[in-house]
Amino acid sequence: MTEPEVSGPGRAAPADAPPTGVAAPADAPPTGAAALVAALETLRTRLGALVLALDAPGVDAARAERAAVLAQLDDYLLPRLRAQDAPLLVVVGGSTGAGKSTLVNSLLGEPVSAPGVLRPTTRAPVLVHHPLDARWFSTDRVLPGLARVTAHTGAGAVDDARDAGGRALRLVASATLPRGLALLDAPDVDSVDAENRRLAVQLLDAADLWLFVTTGARYADAVPWDLLHRAAQRHAQVALVVSRLDPGTDEVVDDLRRLMDEHDLAAAPLFAVPESVTPDGLLPETAVAPVARWLTDLGADADARDRVATATRDGVVDDLVRRADALADEADRQAATDARLRAAVAGAYDDAAAQVRAATSDGAMLRGEVLDRWQELVGTGDLLRSVEHGVGRARDALARVLRGRPAPAPRVEQAIAHGLGAVVLDAADAAAVRAHAAWRGDAAGAALLPDLDLSRASAALRAQVDAEVRGWQADVLDLVREQGARRRGTARYLSFGVNAAGVSLMVLAFASTGGLTGVEVGIAGGTAVVAQKLLEAVFGDDAVRRLTALARERLDVRVDALLRAEAERYTAQLDALGTRDASGATVRTATRAVERAARDERAARAPGAGAPATGGGTLRGAGSAVAVPSRGGAQVGGRRTEAVAADVAPRAGFWRRLLGRRTSERDAARGDGTRGRETRDAPNRDAPTRDAADGDASDGTPGGDA
Repeated sequence: MTEPEVSGPGRAAPADAPPTGVAAPADAPPTGAAALVAALETLRTRLGALVLALDAPGVDAARAERAAVLAQLDDYLLPRLRAQDAPLLVVVGGSTGAGKSTLVNSLLGEPVSAPGVLRPTTRAPVLVHHPLDARWFSTDRVLPGLARVTAHTGAGAVDDARDAGGRALRLVASATLPRGLALLDAPDVDSVDAENRRLAVQLLDAADLWLFVTTGARYADAVPWDLLHRAAQRHAQVALVVSRLDPGTDEVVDDLRRLMDEHDLAAAPLFAVPESVTPDGLLPETAVAPVARWLTDLGADADARDRVATATRDGVVDDLVRRADALADEADRQAATDARLRAAVAGAYDDAAAQVRAATSDGAMLRGEVLDRWQELVGTGDLLRSVEHGVGRARDALARVLRGRPAPAPRVEQAIAHGLGAVVLDAADAAAVRAHAAWRGDAAGAALLPDLDLSRASAALRAQVDAEVRGWQADVLDLVREQGARRRGTARYLSFGVNAAGVSLMVLAFASTGGLTGVEVGIAGGTAVVAQKLLEAVFGDDAVRRLTALARERLDVRVDALLRAEAERYTAQLDALGTRDASGATVRTATRAVERAARDERAARAPGAGAPATGGGTLRGAGSAVAVPSRGGAQVGGRRTEAVAADVAPRAGFWRRLLGRRTSERDAARGDGTRGRETRDAPNRDAPTRDAADGDASDGTPGGDA
């Protein structure tokens, strides 16, 4: 057995292959397609940068869709546009046990892909190409995410397929295959292995042509039809093979054609392969003859291959536009979800700030310990009675109190600090509970909460609050000093009353944002009146109003900063995801550019030049004297079965227009095995009716419309 050569991303390619990442033999698209390539590259960049990080409803499907779109751009669309002369890639896909590998081996006349009874069967996809086409597949021009494992045909080839494993693409050269055509045996679309299922879909999305294989027993399974319906929606070129048919099973073909009609595949070619295997594990030549001739004819005609590839490519571009727009909508929903979660947090902490402002401006702080300490400072009766006889007496009374005992102002500051800190902590706790509840009730928010302790204020908040309260009290004392320095007449008083004046300003700030305008009812109001009158006697009315407003403003700034930092525990989760700027606008702009470039490329596209046959091999069975099904017909064991002849817009009659109709005389002329150059009829000339299709078993049309 020949040791396989491995190449691909991060590995050395064979000596005859261009460097990895460089398409062979040229990586430059035709002039008309260059603008489309550039537009698609821009769209690919925008889609790659699209943020779908929030676990909102539907986002899992959107993430999978984005991955699929990016894979199709990388695996198929961009490589096909950059290298339009590359061989036509026919991906053989289908259900578990449908006989895909057996069909591929039978068409080539040798075992290149490993069939078997164990599931999953095809683990490493096998790509078969003509030896002179190796350069197109030995690099990462197409399917760049799969490493290359190069082996030779023969008995050891099957072992290589089993040994390749992982995400590898096994390359096999076969001179039996026509030049310009490659067959890729894909894993089962309904494999028990999830990775195999994903890989099967990825490979089908990279196909120029689907050759979809099912069986008489499993042709109605749901999973394959979901894929086929999706292929029809984007106008991918599809042909179907129903294998393992027993004699007298016309009703299977009829029912299969009915399903094809229902899934917009009425015009797809349909081939029927009977249940029969030769001793060497291959299907008889007569069983695969219709498929072999159809593929051989297609491979021999460069213009036909180009038109098939172009039809699929155009369908993929159109479908890509639709899918990109849907992803842009999902990005907008991500941004809206981000905004909703931020609004919930902002609302909770804005209310907390309002709660603190209310508690520190309506006199509520002037109770309990703060009131007791304040009364210790100013005296329980003398100072209040002095207020009634004039500010001078009040000032003298305060001076006597302060001279006769240790200054109690620091104790008032401590009481204020304790009370103010409690107010801020209570508000922060309430905001945390509210924000947590809002996020827990939102699917996207709930997904961010595990492993985060956000339902309460942070453990470090108490120390931070204490520091900010002390900082605010220092701010107030600085305001008093600055104001006192401007008034020489108060210097003697301030020499022993800075702290007392500062405490008085704090008390007044807690009573009103603008100072009291008269004697108010209640102890708190009376306390504030004393503070206001004392400060007015020292600084004047206007100065007191200004100082009170500044003290309030500086308190609000510090409280807002504390609460903002608490809120950022939530919003930091969103910032890390980047969903605030997850708008789909840039994707839509790029998508519109792709639409314009695609229209221009199609308008400038030259009509087919009728390129000559490219030569190469002939698939096993292609020379057998059997009919190939025409437009909805199927070949079963050498006789024709009829199916409904229907057109599918916008490519009705695609295969007939592409390859034309061959007469029985031309088929007879090929009895010696030679392959003459084909002639094409006009698109609608000699289109067969159902009766003609049923009665003319020698009609050589390669298949129905697709």
